[in-house]
Amino acid sequence: MQARAAGTARKARTVLVAATAVAAAVALAAPAVAAPAPARTDHTATREAMDAAVKDGVPGVALQAKDKHGVWKATSGVGDIRTDKPRSAHDRYRVGSITKTFVSTVLLQLEAEGRLSLDDKVDKWLPGLVRGNGHDGREVTLRQLLNHTSGISNYTNDEEFGRTYFLKDGFFQHRYDTAPPERLVAVAMKHEPDFAPGTDWNYSNTNYVLAGMVIEKATGNPYGDEVRARVIEPLGLRSTLVPGTYPKVPRPSSRAYGKLARTATGPTYDVTELNPSLAYSAGEMISDSGDLNRFYTALLKGKLLPPKQLAEMKTTIKVDGIPNAGYGLGLMERELSCGITVWGHGGGIHGSTSEAVTTSDGRHSLAFNFNSDWTGDTEAIVEAEFCDK
Repeated sequence: MQARAAGTARKARTVLVAATAVAAAVALAAPAVAAPAPARTDHTATREAMDAAVKDGVPGVALQAKDKHGVWKATSGVGDIRTDKPRSAHDRYRVGSITKTFVSTVLLQLEAEGRLSLDDKVDKWLPGLVRGNGHDGREVTLRQLLNHTSGISNYTNDEEFGRTYFLKDGFFQHRYDTAPPERLVAVAMKHEPDFAPGTDWNYSNTNYVLAGMVIEKATGNPYGDEVRARVIEPLGLRSTLVPGTYPKVPRPSSRAYGKLARTATGPTYDVTELNPSLAYSAGEMISDSGDLNRFYTALLKGKLLPPKQLAEMKTTIKVDGIPNAGYGLGLMERELSCGITVWGHGGGIHGSTSEAVTTSDGRHSLAFNFNSDWTGDTEAIVEAEFCDK
């Protein structure tokens, strides 16, 4: 999910933080050709960027990188500010909008099997659900859900929803509440669409709530069961789960911290436990850095999708405002300062900010987590790892 509202997202990451809700990710229309990775013998620059994030106020960083030299695991800072217990590179954490890539992968698998088409209208699968204040599911395609060109309002931008789940008083009163997906969509329907379907781009968590519901209608199974059967189990992702309404993060894990305010100042709160149904298929999943690297590597190497569907996923949408980045079908593309192109997604939810990216050939991957939601430069760590600066 995503939350630090700022128009189009400054850092092309996908975060659900502690205030109102959702900014965006971004776009360079055509996939770039990946430049060769610079030779490296250590990860000194990455380590320095991790330490800088802690100096900026992130309690702790848990990271794993994999390249031709092997797997590098590292941490910085602490996993518990009360006891000063350090983080573990094997920590599980809430991955927020990284969930979207898993969901898009399942929908594209269903398309490859002929069970649905991305050109299907939302109303075919969820009749009458997307209606109100100008919304019309008869005009929105599944593809437009996955690449955020639907124009459907973002439910996490709703002020009442923000007060209930992102600000201190509401969060502590409602952190264990279950929010059914139909209710999340209904929140979005209280607002006008951002634009007519297919005419623009804007990040909306509602799109992926609807995508998860379509998976359930098309298969007859909970979307989480399909993610497990089609992605988690085949890849052996032992630390990855779709928690549903379960409020805890299984061990090994660290505590998660948020400000629960509209600013990045003030007290820091432990927000580790919450009912993740408020994010549903837009951002509820839990994983660790090793599993995320394995997932994105397998995806980019074509082990999860046929070539046609992988090409669809990597067809990006241009969005004005952020250079050298593009949004495909639940997959983001970024050209770094050294010319290397990476693919992946960012994600955030209360007390957790994550990033997972890999090169086009899947040979160099990086995934990491901040156990905070209000500070820290994820882009600096990505640049340091791939561009060695």
